[in-house]
This record gives sequence, C-alpha cells and structure tokens, in this order.
Amino acid sequence: MKTLAALFKSNIREYGMLLALVIIMIFFQFATQGILMKPVNITNLVLQNSYIIVMALGMLLIIVSGWIDLSVGSVAAFVGAIAAVLMVKLDIHWSVTMLISLMIGALVGAWQGYWVAYIKIPAFIVTLAGMLIFRGLTLLILQGEAVGPFPIPFQRLSTGFIPDFFNFEGFHITTMIIGVLLVTLLVVMDYRARKNQLHYGFEVTPMYFFIAKNVLISGAVLGLCYLMASYKGLPNVLIVLAVLIAIFSFITSQTVIGRRIYAMGGNEKAARLSGVNTPRLLFLTFVNMGVLAALAGMIVAARLNSATPKAGQNFELDVIAACFIGGASASGGIGTIIGAVVGAFVIGVMNNGMSILGIGIDWQQAIKGFVLLMAVFFDVYNKNKS
Repeated sequence: MKTLAALFKSNIREYGMLLALVIIMIFFQFATQGILMKPVNITNLVLQNSYIIVMALGMLLIIVSGWIDLSVGSVAAFVGAIAAVLMVKLDIHWSVTMLISLMIGALVGAWQGYWVAYIKIPAFIVTLAGMLIFRGLTLLILQGEAVGPFPIPFQRLSTGFIPDFFNFEGFHITTMIIGVLLVTLLVVMDYRARKNQLHYGFEVTPMYFFIAKNVLISGAVLGLCYLMASYKGLPNVLIVLAVLIAIFSFITSQTVIGRRIYAMGGNEKAARLSGVNTPRLLFLTFVNMGVLAALAGMIVAARLNSATPKAGQNFELDVIAACFIGGASASGGIGTIIGAVVGAFVIGVMNNGMSILGIGIDWQQAIKGFVLLMAVFFDVYNKNKS
C-alpha cells in the first residue's frame, strides 16, 4: 500500500501540473478579487483558449514522436483566410467551406509530413519554412485586408451556445444535466479501468485515493458546469473540444497506433525494427496536425467574425508551451492528452489573470517564457535523477 507522498512522487507528471493549475487559479482568484471565476470570465476563458487546445492535441502527438511543428499559427491563419474568401467572396455554403478547409489542412500537413518522414529533412527546418510560406500566402490571399463578416451558422462554431430545452429563466438546466451525465460517465470509466487492472494483477492506487480523486474531479466538472449554467450554458466549441479530447485520449491510450507513436518517439530505430512503419506513422501525425490547425483557424475566424492578415501570430508558442508545461518530454516518447489540455489551461489562466491585473504584454511574455523553461528543466531534472 503506497503512502500519499509515494503516490504523488510516482505520478508527478500526471498530478504535478494539475496541482499547479489549481494553485494558479486560486492565486488569480484572490489577486483579481473574484473576477477570474465569474461565469462570464470562465466562458470567455474557454472561448479564448479553444483553438490553443485544439492545436495542442495534434502538437502533442508530434512532440511525442520526437519532433515539433512551428507552422501551426501560420497554417491556422492560411486556412482561415481561405474559408473567408470561399464564404464571403465566392458565396460558398459554410458547411461546404468547412469541409474544404479541413481538406486543405490535411494537404498542408501531408506536404510538411512528406518532407519530414520520407525526405528526412528535420521538422524544425520544414515547419519553419512552412511558417514563412503560409504566412506569406495568407497576406497574398487577403491582400492585407480583413475579410468578413461570416454567416451566422459559421459564427456559432465559436460564439454559439447549446440550447436549453427547459427554458428556465436565469439558469441553463441542460448544461447541468450534461455535467451530471459526464461525471457519471467519467466515474464509471475510471472504475472499470481500475477493475480491469485488478483482474490482470496490476498494481492500483488505494481505494481512498481513487474515491478522493473522483470526488475532486466530479466537483470540478460540476462546479464548472454550474458557473456556465449561471451565464449562457456550455459553448458549442466546448462540446467540440470534449469530443476531440475523448477521441484523442482513446487513440493514445487504447489503440495500436497510439502505442506505436509512443514507441516511435521513445526509440525510432527500435520501433522500426519491431515492424512499425515509422515514416508512414510520422506522416500521419503531420496530416492530423494540419487538420487540427485548419479547425483552429476556422474557430479563430468565427470568433473574430473576419479573417485578418495577423491572425495566428505566436499561436505556435502557446501551443508548444502547453504541451511541455503539461508534461510532454522534449526528447519524445512521453506526454498525455489530458496533460496538454491542462498545460493549455495553465497558459490560458495566466494570460487571462495577468490581463485582468493590467500586466503589460512584455511582462506576460517574459513570465510565460520562464514558466516554459522551468517545465522543461523539471522534465530534464527528473530524467537525469532517474
């Protein structure tokens, strides 16, 4: 039976940054005199960071593979510009536009993945070139001007909220029902996972820790749903995020392709000798990144109700920082989807809290850079220690 300290030490990657997020939120809650946790601010926090989370899901797989993608911000801007031109200037239906945009994102990912996986050019160079290429193409497409506005259904991708089927004034009951169902699902899945581990003789955490963890997670989810229900309910984009997080969590933890990505990042040569088609796998991770960058580009455009030449600038910094802060290893092979999401929220809460406090963008960038450096130092220190 492990002690609480031993449990935390053996799962420091999983719980360390989650604890840090809680501490950061408590700090800014007091520093902003309660503004941080107001329902309208929590909703804005989710909307402002949705595209970072979307791209962090793809970036994590690339980092786990042992590489990096510097072009995601430019790709998001490029696809957002194409979507704007298709809808506004060519009058193509928004649903067709979204499908075309996702396909273009896949082609962009395939283009970059081909150079990295098959021509063996380092991803740093390929995606640095991609950052310049697609930023230039964005400026060319938009001719230096913002293009908009967009159809209302397209705007709802980033600014809409799920309807309340109970029409209760002042409180979104549907949101709370979804919260209760989600909590029930999470507890049942965690219990089944624990039961399977016991069945196959694996070591599991003590029951008191299992109960405490689920109580805290359930409380956090229900608390978040309550805050949002007090405002306008769950944003549409949060539903999209929940679906993507569930899909990528399943892929990375329960599928063969997920295990192969981790194996490739841990030791590419050993994975290849074991029969893994590493070039094709790496190629597919870049295709996936391109699709998610395209989706993020449309979310940004829908939120701004226009495509702008400067959209997506520095997005890659926040996306990469979210993955490393969330526990991904700089040398590949280590990282989780939930960790990347937590890392994205750490970045988001810091941005939001510092903005409320009136801290300048110069200090914000410096502080985020220091946090990123400490996160990577923490990873290297633990690796050397072990």
